[in-house]
Amino acid sequence: MKKTYVLDTNVFLTDAKSIFSFNNNDIVIPLKVLEEIDKHKKRQDGVGLNARASIRILDELREKGNLHKGVRLGKGKGILSVKMYNPDLMPLGLDETNADNQIVATALTEKQDNPKRKVIVISRDINMRIKCDALMIPSEDYIEDQVVSNVQELYNGFKTHLVDDQIVDRFYAGEDITHEDIEAKFSPNQYIMLISNSNPKHTALAKFINKNTPLEKINEYKNKGIWGLRARNKEQSFALDMLMNEDIPIVSMIGAAGCGKTLLAIAAGLDQVLDKNIYNKLVVSRPVQPLGKDIGFLPGTLEEKMGPWLMPVQDNLEFLMGDRKDTMALMMEQGTIEIEALTYIRGRSISNAFVIIDEAQNLTVHELKTIVTRIGENSKIILTGDIEQIDNTYIDATSNGLSYAIEKFKEYEIAGHITLQKGERSRVATLASKIL
Repeated sequence: MKKTYVLDTNVFLTDAKSIFSFNNNDIVIPLKVLEEIDKHKKRQDGVGLNARASIRILDELREKGNLHKGVRLGKGKGILSVKMYNPDLMPLGLDETNADNQIVATALTEKQDNPKRKVIVISRDINMRIKCDALMIPSEDYIEDQVVSNVQELYNGFKTHLVDDQIVDRFYAGEDITHEDIEAKFSPNQYIMLISNSNPKHTALAKFINKNTPLEKINEYKNKGIWGLRARNKEQSFALDMLMNEDIPIVSMIGAAGCGKTLLAIAAGLDQVLDKNIYNKLVVSRPVQPLGKDIGFLPGTLEEKMGPWLMPVQDNLEFLMGDRKDTMALMMEQGTIEIEALTYIRGRSISNAFVIIDEAQNLTVHELKTIVTRIGENSKIILTGDIEQIDNTYIDATSNGLSYAIEKFKEYEIAGHITLQKGERSRVATLASKIL
């Protein structure tokens, strides 16, 4: 049975083309939503981009017919209309000037006008969905960009596997062990801990490349580290193995604060740019996501504006450079090391560079696509972040750009991922992440 979906503002600000995602069902846009979209159109970020794109799409539809009466979205699609609410249907006690309440009232109006049709409010706002439930209005999240239903299903890049004791011995002896020998299926560049089924302490760390090659031993980086850093756990060993591998130009790492993801990435970048000369420069960037305020609201020069958001990157660089801070300053002056806000990468074509995008969990799918498609020849891009620490109000742990990239790239040999689970910053930081 056909349904009618009433869309909240945040759906448009998440995905400008959302109206085409509901098959042959009808779409109702509350008039208040258009006002809310208009408020965001001047923003210089992904939200502003989606606001402007949404306005353009609706304007194109307006030219095809009357939006109040309804316009067909295309072959096999439903009808889109822009509607006002009946004030008499505003629930008692709710503030009529509140945008969410007007959207709720629009849904109630639509239900009254079409009593046989199921009317559903689509919103990315949890509180909005709770309000709808309280008023007995069906509501759903917008899940077009969700690649998994919950965080636990997200690909972690690592698997443990019980094998016969002789398999572990043969692997250490240098014999070829394939996925067929252990009767398991893996994704390209997935890391494996082989555990003897007769002795749990008898283990081996390996990496699956593809079904045509045997399992590969990894460099655990426990003795000889990178720029003074040694792997402190198996996940960090996996991370460094990927970061130092030129055959894996797309690397993603997620983990809680203190797990070492950013520090490991910068160390690998310094090694391959300054020591091995594999890449011409190290580019480190992060989104400017300061509780919704744009960088332009702060006084001062561009460098002064960016300072608060880029300070964590600066701190990691200074830690790794140690007594060579003068060298770091010179490298930054020469452009060998670049630290900049992510806003200014859009439009660039970055070649021969080791690129680190920190705090990538705050990027939308569209924003991440925009960044990754900037990467040119002989470049490597590292995406790091903590999906439990998202500051962007329009995305969550399952719909952000980083999670999307992890799931979409996992079946390609040019990409690798690892979830870092253990904090290594300090005992205080590790304990705090567990109990607070």
